[in-house]
Amino acid sequence: MVETVDLPRLRIAQVAPPYERVPPPAYGGTERIVDELSRELARRGHEVTLFASGDSEAAGELVPTVPRSLRNNGPETDATAGFLRTLELVLEHEQDFDMVHSHVEFWSLALARAARKPVVVTFHGRLDAPYAADALRDQPAALVALSRGHAAQCPGFPWNVVYNGLSLDRMPFGAEPGEDLCFVGRIAPEKGVLDAIEIARISGRRLRIAAKEPFLEREKEYYTEVFAPARGRAEVEEVGELGAAERDALMAGSYATLMPSDWPEPFGLTAIESLACGTPVIARPVGALPELIRHGRDGFLEADAATMAASLPGVAALDRAAIRRDVIEGFSASRMTDGYEEIYRTVLAGHETTRIPPTRVARVQAR
Repeated sequence: MVETVDLPRLRIAQVAPPYERVPPPAYGGTERIVDELSRELARRGHEVTLFASGDSEAAGELVPTVPRSLRNNGPETDATAGFLRTLELVLEHEQDFDMVHSHVEFWSLALARAARKPVVVTFHGRLDAPYAADALRDQPAALVALSRGHAAQCPGFPWNVVYNGLSLDRMPFGAEPGEDLCFVGRIAPEKGVLDAIEIARISGRRLRIAAKEPFLEREKEYYTEVFAPARGRAEVEEVGELGAAERDALMAGSYATLMPSDWPEPFGLTAIESLACGTPVIARPVGALPELIRHGRDGFLEADAATMAASLPGVAALDRAAIRRDVIEGFSASRMTDGYEEIYRTVLAGHETTRIPPTRVARVQAR
């Protein structure tokens, strides 16, 4: 049993990457989670200070780390100085806080080693990078992964697991399935967009793609040389990068959302957003997705484009209202914050490296 202490009103520094504003204007996974967590902590009476780009909006005080999000400076921007400045500012102000919660990936580890106050580190990206295990060794911070699959990318460490959560009850509900398929995400090989096109071709359904404009040079090359030629194999409509309301309406009005990624998704916000609209998800069983999608209840987990396409007729029989109800309960911002508050208790009790069972931290039933 993990020893805990009562959680008083805390002064918490939330540290966001300087690359995107908080909350993001359209889509940005890490920044959305930082915003949701900060607002829920503030609602519970904690004093939250956000370290983020100057164009961000904070639930409490904002400490600008750069004048505006670095994405505005173009794809060739070197973000190193922005991340370094972020760490410097947190260390300059750390005496004002009871603890620091950092979301700046492996930069967080340097912050944890330098800080005198307790540090909680949440990773939002991949953990199977070269030298990740060496970087994580002998960490003074409480380490958080977004799923069991995420933690498994770098085993042997005292991972806490807290599932992401959003204010999903605000999502529109599509009680009756539409006819189209949708794909929401980057046009990149690891996201499986070519498989999404193939699924549309086999099924004879239109595919609507909501994705950012290619930004980096490699993304532009992939779009021009690989995606564009494949697009004509099926009926495909590109709707661009949508704002939150338009994106949610797209998912709510779709027959199913396709997530044929072939990389180990640390979490997969698109999955829970789609399910909150009542729209089933068709995906590969990779990374965190088997923890979010119950095969045969929330959608289908299949190995390749052909079997994903073959599963589509079964979508019509799924209970969209039950899908929505279960995901709203299981992956709310409130449940996520419960998980982080338990970690904060553990840190304050002096058990920074104690491993808390994932289901207890997240308070989410296994799916």
